[in-house]
Amino acid sequence: MPFTLVTRCRVPKSLESVTSIRYDAEVKPRDIGVSPDAPARIWSAAEQLYRSGIHPAIQLCVRRHGQVLLDRTIGHMSGNGPDDPPDAKKVLATPDTPFNLYSASKAITAMVIHLLDQRHLIHLDDPVCEYIPEFGVHSKQWITIRHVLTHRAGIPNVPRDVMDLDLLKHPDAIVQLLCEAEPVWRAGRQLAYHAITGGFILGEVVRRVTGKSIRTVLHEEILRPLGFRWLNYGVAPRDLKRVAVNYFTGLPPLPPLSTVLDRALGVGFREVTELTNDPRFLTAIVPAGNVIATANESSRFFQLLLNGGELDGVRIFEPRTIRRATSEQSYLEFDLSLGVPLRYGMGFMLGGKWFSMYGLDTQHVFGHLGFTNVVLWADPERQVAAALLTSGKPLLHPAVYYAYDIARQIALLCPKERVRRAAPAKATKTARTRRPVLRVLKRADVATPRRANAANQRADRSARRP
Repeated sequence: MPFTLVTRCRVPKSLESVTSIRYDAEVKPRDIGVSPDAPARIWSAAEQLYRSGIHPAIQLCVRRHGQVLLDRTIGHMSGNGPDDPPDAKKVLATPDTPFNLYSASKAITAMVIHLLDQRHLIHLDDPVCEYIPEFGVHSKQWITIRHVLTHRAGIPNVPRDVMDLDLLKHPDAIVQLLCEAEPVWRAGRQLAYHAITGGFILGEVVRRVTGKSIRTVLHEEILRPLGFRWLNYGVAPRDLKRVAVNYFTGLPPLPPLSTVLDRALGVGFREVTELTNDPRFLTAIVPAGNVIATANESSRFFQLLLNGGELDGVRIFEPRTIRRATSEQSYLEFDLSLGVPLRYGMGFMLGGKWFSMYGLDTQHVFGHLGFTNVVLWADPERQVAAALLTSGKPLLHPAVYYAYDIARQIALLCPKERVRRAAPAKATKTARTRRPVLRVLKRADVATPRRANAANQRADRSARRP
């Protein structure tokens, strides 16, 4: 096989032959306050990204005022990767094809944590060791849930054994490895993106508090009330063949960037793509990196957040929960893992006026990136909720600009509107009234803090009265 510096998929001459559009979902642009040529201009940027050959499949869904402006896919979900033979069976991707969200999964995981805080089952400023007692060693007793959500826990690097695919079936073993890990620096001192470690810690907090896996809690408390098909950690074995296959593309990974990513991911850059296509990974629970979803459902989840926690008459979150989750925690500080200045909320990457992955003048946007060129976001000023999903995994390539250009075009073509304050909770059917509130296990089962629920808070206040 001849040596090639840049790995690409094969791009057909006719892009229409590999394009799928959900016409029945897309509304007329003028009905949602954008120009008639907006869909074509946004989609043109997506086609430019596809023509580069670094993404065998691209899926894009854009909502404006809760209605779908675009819901389209281009390329193949399998069979057209750089290493696939020319005569391999090619399967077209469609808007119904689920993709791996990779690190954009962190936004979903964060909202499960915020839901538990909303229910008074946890407190964001509690030390992690109040829920996972064995975690409080090697000076990690000072690490709080807030530190983990904001990438300030001081444990950004992944122990190599954590990414052993056979270990994913044994969450207790993974937690033990993280408990034995020593922090790189004191909690809260430095900002460094926690690519994998934080997700496992948060997932274990959920399991200790509720007695259920974070996958079950997400399904029961958010996905089922809203009628989601996907958007959970991994898939059932019967659905494995429906998930888009990921491919390593672009330029070869080179130091120093590849070295930094190796430490953060626990494995080599190329190996990440292979691991994440493995059935053991796709059926496991990896809270920081294996939510499987379509762009439509991903944008719908961000529409839920944009609406202040209510969607289709079902309230999941209180508006103040959304405000707290998306409020600024890091003020364009230099991220020691990613090597760029970023603004973070508690589980979200925030936009900016001049420096932003969501386009210019997007300082109120909240969302998250995924590995690589996966972007989910919501823009309160423009009333936009969007998701860009891709199956190519380039570390570096000039065509990555076109991924940014998609977000840039959306920001340019969807005019700003006055930011409306989230409405107070209505007396609509909610996840809390549809089923019992998640219970807190007894102290005999888990070391639960005094602030675990509202009843305990009232008891504490009474006890302090003279």
